[in-house]
Amino acid sequence: MYEDLGAQPGMQRPPSNTTPNPFNNAFYGAGSGFIRDGLGAYGERILGSGTEYVQSNVSKYFSDPQYYFQVNNQYVKNKLKVILFPFLHRGHWTRIAEQIPGGLTHKPPIYDINAPDLYIPFMAFGTYVVLCGFTIGLLGKFSPEALSIQFSKGLLGWLAQLLLLRLSLYTLGGGEAPILDLVAYGGYAFVGIALSVLARIVWSYSYYVVMPWTCLCMGIFLVKTMKRILFAEARSYGRDSSRHHYLLLFMAVAQFPLFLWLGYTMA
Repeated sequence: MYEDLGAQPGMQRPPSNTTPNPFNNAFYGAGSGFIRDGLGAYGERILGSGTEYVQSNVSKYFSDPQYYFQVNNQYVKNKLKVILFPFLHRGHWTRIAEQIPGGLTHKPPIYDINAPDLYIPFMAFGTYVVLCGFTIGLLGKFSPEALSIQFSKGLLGWLAQLLLLRLSLYTLGGGEAPILDLVAYGGYAFVGIALSVLARIVWSYSYYVVMPWTCLCMGIFLVKTMKRILFAEARSYGRDSSRHHYLLLFMAVAQFPLFLWLGYTMA
C-alpha cells in the first residue's frame, strides 16, 4: 500500500537537489586546464627534442637525395675526366663549403666538381647491365634469367664497394660520412666497368688493356677522395699516417678483383 505508484494527477514531485556547485566546477575547470596545459607543454617539449634528434641523425647519415642530382652536361663531362684520368686533375680535391643559417654545407655538384652525385653512378650502372645483356645476346645465350643475374651481381658488387668504403673510414677513424656520399663514390666504379665491357664487345683483346687502366684510375680516385674526407673534412689523417697509407693502398688494390668479378659476363 505504500508502493510508489508514480505521480498522481494534481500532485507535484518534490524538487531534487541538483543545484550545481560553482566551487566544484571552478576547481575542476582550473585543475583540468592546468593538467591539459602541462601535458601539452611536456608533450611539445618531448616531440620537439625527438624531432631535433631525428633530424640531426638523419642529416648526419643521409643527405637530401635531390642534392645528388643537381648536375649539368659540363659537370658530367668534367667528372668523367676526373674518374677516368684522376692524375690529370690539377685542382684541389676538397669540396667547396658555404655558410648557411644552420651552419656549414657543401655546394651541389653543379657548382663543385669534387661533390658526389648519383646521376653518373645510376647511368653507369644501367649502361653496365645493358652492355652485359648485349654481350650475352652475342653469345646466343640471352634470357631474362641471365640478365637478372647480372643485375643482381651488379647490385651485390655495389654493396660490396659501399661496405669497403664504410669499413675503411671506420678503421681509419674518419668520422661519419653520409651514406649517399659513399653510395655515389662506390657507384663511380661502374663507369670503368661499363667501359671495359664495351671494349670487350668492340674487340675482345682490348678488354685486357682497358680493364686494368680503368681499375687503376678508380683506385687513384678513391684514394684521393678518402684522403680528402680523412684530412680535409674529418681532420684525422695525421694521427697514424702509416696505417692510413696501408689501408688506402688496400682499398685501391681491392678494386682489381671487384672489376674482374663484375666484368665477367655470366652466360
